Order: sequence, then structure tokens, then C-alpha cells
Amino acid sequence: MKIVYFGTSDFAVPALEKLAKDVVLVITQPDRPSGRGMKLKASPVKLKAIELGLPVETPEKARDPEFVQKIQELEADVHVVAAYGQILSTKLLETATRGGINLHGSILPDYRGAAPIQRAIMDGKTETGVTLMQMDKGMDTGDIIDIVRTPIDPNETYGELHARLAQLAATQIEEWIERIAHGNYPRQVQDHDTATYASKITAEERELRFDAPATVEYNRLRGLSPSPGAFFQTDLGRIKIIESRPSNQDGIGVFEHEGHCHLGFQVGSLVLKQVQPEGRKPMSGSDWLRGAVSGVIAIVKPS
Repeated sequence: MKIVYFGTSDFAVPALEKLAKDVVLVITQPDRPSGRGMKLKASPVKLKAIELGLPVETPEKARDPEFVQKIQELEADVHVVAAYGQILSTKLLETATRGGINLHGSILPDYRGAAPIQRAIMDGKTETGVTLMQMDKGMDTGDIIDIVRTPIDPNETYGELHARLAQLAATQIEEWIERIAHGNYPRQVQDHDTATYASKITAEERELRFDAPATVEYNRLRGLSPSPGAFFQTDLGRIKIIESRPSNQDGIGVFEHEGHCHLGFQVGSLVLKQVQPEGRKPMSGSDWLRGAVSGVIAIVKPS
């Protein structure tokens, strides 16, 4: 079997490890500037491919005709795609006998698009999964081959769920890849009328809203943890919340209750277990509250 593997983020690493013995080429995004020094950083998939001794290509645009021709010459049985980050052309998909197979972090047709795991948590969903699908020219619109479902824990963060789904995806593709390569697999057309979309997270969405219940904003926090993170503004600067828990205790602004630092919302509050004040290192919410105030912290509400 000959597999061309397209992937970039951590989500795609476990599946690559499972398929490595049959992978003839790994395609990932180019190295990008990262960190304070803006030094070029390789993708997690590129690093894993190098570790596994697999050849790697990093095209700026995988749809370029010259690159498509290069892939055509490999005569692959199937292209496996997981969190790659580029839309693949029909011509490129057709260079493999079985076309492109995608691992998507939601129960399609729910949460098509760029941020399915974050959006499911932010919306307070209690179940999600991984969909194995046949790729077509649309974004996550292809026929469904298989769905693996899993509950979302009420306190589970994006980082935790992302890691779990990556492992589920790896097991799923390992179980199906032989059947797919031989053309012996089911295909179920998606119900396009019920599809929902998971757009990229915007900078504005990171700021907490105090006109919402604490439970709703806790979902926002979980969906943005550990990265990019959610925050609130005070007269002392921006405060990023690293760890919190919902509470039924009502209150206004930042307040102390039974020795814990709370942040009040329309209904209920959040216990701030760990925060990071702007320009400082992470600390416990209680330590921040003790060191930051002699009186009341003024909350600056988003406009």
C-alpha cells in the first residue's frame, strides 16, 4: 500500500505514527515564524516525519500544478488528510486511486470547518467524535465512511479533548485503511440541510462577557484552553484565566468567598484557580487577589 499523508498540527501526529510503514510521502505546512524571536518553527507533523525517517514536502500551495504532477508520479493508493490546513484541489485528490480520506474532529455534518473541537466545547455540547470521510471539492462535505463518538466531560478543555480525539482518529484510520485501499468501504451521503459550521476563533471571542451566565462563559474558557486562552479586562490590565471552575455563588466583579477568588457573572461566578496578569507569570487566583487589591478591582466590560 502507498499512502501520501497530509497533516500539520498535533492532531495529525498519532495517525501518522499508525500509518508510517505505508507512507511514501508526508506533506505539511511550511515552517512558520513563532515565539518572541520569530524563529522558523517546523510543524509537529514535520518533526514526527523526520523522527520516523519519512520524506517530507512543505509546499506553500499544494494545489500548484507542478506539485500536483509530482504527487501524480507517486501513484498512491490513497491520500490521508488530518488537520492539514489547506484546501486540496480535486485534481490533487484524484492522483490517488481511492482519492482523499479525511479525519475530522466532529460528528459530521455538525461543525464543518476550522475549529470543530473548540466550537463543540464552547457550545456546551456533551458529545463529539471523529468522522472518517471521503473528500470532495467542498469543505468537509464528502461522504461519511465511519464515525467514532465520545462524551465530552463537563470540565474537559480543548487541549484535553484535542488529544483524546487525535488518538481516536489514529485508531479509526488504522482499522479502516486496508479496506479503503482495496475499495471495500461504505459511503453515506451527509445531510447537508442540517450542517453547521465551526469558523476560526477570533480575537474578540477570547474576552469574557459578563452579561452571560457563568456556566456559558466557563464553556468559552474550556474551549479556549490552553490556547489561545480567555481573559477579562480590569483597571489593573488584562487577566488571562488559566484554570477555573463554575460556582453557584453570586457576586459582582472580582470578590473573595471562603478563601477563593471569584469572578461574578449575570448568574453565578467562576472560581479563579490560576490566572496570569498581563506581563507577569501565572499565579493562583487567591495570590493575585491578595496582591492586587486593597478595595475593589474595577472590571472593564467588553464593548
